[in-house]
Amino acid sequence: MINYYTFENGKICQLNEVQNGCWVSVVDPSSQEINLLIDKFGLDSGFVKSSLDEEESSRIEREDDQTLVIIDTPVSSKDDADNLLFFTMPIGIILTEENVFTISLQKSQIINDAVSGVIRNFRPSFKTRFVLQLLLRIAALFLTYLKQIDKISSAAEQQLHDAMKNELLMQLLALEKSLVYFSTSLKANEATIEKIFRGRVIKLYDEDQDLLEDVLIEMKQAIEMASIYTGILSSMMDGFSSVISNNLNIVMWRLTIVTILMEIPNIIFALYGINTVDLPIPYTWFPISLAAFLTIVAAIILMKWKKK
Repeated sequence: MINYYTFENGKICQLNEVQNGCWVSVVDPSSQEINLLIDKFGLDSGFVKSSLDEEESSRIEREDDQTLVIIDTPVSSKDDADNLLFFTMPIGIILTEENVFTISLQKSQIINDAVSGVIRNFRPSFKTRFVLQLLLRIAALFLTYLKQIDKISSAAEQQLHDAMKNELLMQLLALEKSLVYFSTSLKANEATIEKIFRGRVIKLYDEDQDLLEDVLIEMKQAIEMASIYTGILSSMMDGFSSVISNNLNIVMWRLTIVTILMEIPNIIFALYGINTVDLPIPYTWFPISLAAFLTIVAAIILMKWKKK
């Protein structure tokens, strides 16, 4: 799907057709739309294919009069159990002499924010500022999702004391996997932003310098948060394993006590059940009373031993 947007009357407006200085948003394009981008708009075919490659890492490249910036953006979704999953997806930003293009495999929160006007003064005609504002919003979204991961892991931590189900463990493993994705993508994004910061690929203006510094600061902060949360989650997983092991030991101890206590009546009744002569007090009430007495004594001894 290809949409055209421009900035008019202080907000982003959709256009019916392309015009110079507009933003061309491309989401999950068909083969015909890919050919249109290459043939009509003259985009480099390699740039388009790289933007649609979900395994492409963050980088910046220039070819003739076109500049490609691939940046990893965070994405969230829900699984069958209604648990939040987090991963990253590359978005390609292609700058030409006439327009700026964003190309992605699926619509993301970044595109939604840009179209809905969440990003203020989002002017496609100012290409450098356009890219920097997108990068700043991506860094902010990383921070937002990292805070969500922290909240989910904190909620899971409160359930650790009686956790005996695999669902909680799988949720924590998914969060740990998400943090790995985030950390890898953030470091790649940081390298791309630092390359932009040197000003050799994209022309930087004095009024954009502060914005670029803000982007770099936000990205570094996101990297630090991802590192901290990864350490916390790793420690939590170790604690989770210890709790499960301890709960299992408690269950096995209780089963052992029950087994021992049940064996005492069996032994006594078996002894009095065989036709052995000269047994003391060979009356029915005696083995029953003796079995009950020994079972109670054994239970008291085992419970006191457990407390020690």
